[in-house]
Amino acid sequence: MEYQFKPAWWMTNRHVQTILPRAYRLRQHMPVHMEKLATPDGDFLELAWAKPAKQEAPLVIVLHGLEGNIDSFYARGMMEAAFKQGFDAVLMHFRNCSAEPNRMPRAYHSGETEDLGFLVDTLRRRFPDRCLYAVGFSLGGNVLTKYLGEQGKHCQLKGASVVSAPFDLSSSCQVIRRSCFKLYQKYLLDKLKRSTARKLAQVAPVLQLDHKELMNINDLWQFDERVTAPLHGFNNAEDYYTKASGKPYLKKIAIPTLVIHAEDDPMLSEQAIPKIEDVSESVRLAVSHRGGHVGFLSGYNPLKPVFWLEYAVPHFFTTLRQQSHYDHSVSTT
Repeated sequence: MEYQFKPAWWMTNRHVQTILPRAYRLRQHMPVHMEKLATPDGDFLELAWAKPAKQEAPLVIVLHGLEGNIDSFYARGMMEAAFKQGFDAVLMHFRNCSAEPNRMPRAYHSGETEDLGFLVDTLRRRFPDRCLYAVGFSLGGNVLTKYLGEQGKHCQLKGASVVSAPFDLSSSCQVIRRSCFKLYQKYLLDKLKRSTARKLAQVAPVLQLDHKELMNINDLWQFDERVTAPLHGFNNAEDYYTKASGKPYLKKIAIPTLVIHAEDDPMLSEQAIPKIEDVSESVRLAVSHRGGHVGFLSGYNPLKPVFWLEYAVPHFFTTLRQQSHYDHSVSTT
C-alpha cells in the first residue's frame, strides 16, 4: 500500500477536513471495558479496552490528543479499525482526561512520556508473548515520538504511527492562537480550563491560581505559561515548548514508524512538517498536501466518507506483523 492520501472531492478545505469528521461519528458505539491502572506515584491511569478482548492478538496502544478521550472520533474509530483487522486495542487516557479527576496535582503535557513508559512496561509484563504497537494523534503523537526517541533501540514496541503531531510546539502554538478566527484556540482552551478547574484544589497551591484567574485566561500561550509550565517543572511556556517538542527525537527512532502529516494542517506550523532530513531510517514519512488536522477523509460518496487513517495505520501494523512472522520463520529453519 502506498501511504499517499487523496482528499474527498467535497473536502479539500483544510478547516472542513479538520472539523467535519466529528459529524460523521456522532453515533459511533465501539464497546469498551474500563480499567483503572495504579501508578507508582499513588495515582492512576484509566485504560479503555476494546470488547471483547482478543487475548492472543497483537495489541495496539492508542494515544489521544489534547483534552481527548475514548469518545474522540479518531480514537474510537482507530480502535474499531484495528480490532476489525485482527488486533486487540487499548486507549490510555492521559491524566485528568478520564471520567474521574486524578489525585496528584500533575496532569499531562506534550512531552510527558513517563506514563506511557509505565504502561508499555506493564503490558510487556502482562503479555510477554504479544507484539505491541502504538498510534498517537496530535499531542499524543508528539508524546509517542518523544518516547520512541528516548527509548531508541531499547524500545519494546514493534511498530508505531504518529498522526498530525505538533513536532514544533512553540510555532504551532502561535498558529493555533490565530487560526480560523481563533476558533481552535477557544475550543481547546475552554476544555483545558474546565479540566483544570475540576481539580483546582490540588493544583492551586502549586500554581497560586484561583478559579477566577483560571477562567480569565483567554490565550493558549498564557495557559501554558500560567498552568502547564509551572505545574510540570518548566521555567516558562517557551522552556516547555523547547524541551517537549518531538522534532529532535525523530532522528533517534529505531523501530518502524509511520509518520502521517498534512501540509495544510490549520493547527500546526510549517516548522512542524517533518522532512526527510529530520527523521531516522526507521521512519516512513507520509506527508500529503491536504488532510487537515487528524482529518484525512477520502472517498466519492459524501454520505459514506472513507476514514483513510483507519485503513493506513492498521495496514502498516499488519505489514510489520507479517514481516515479523516471516523473519521468525526464516530464523528457525
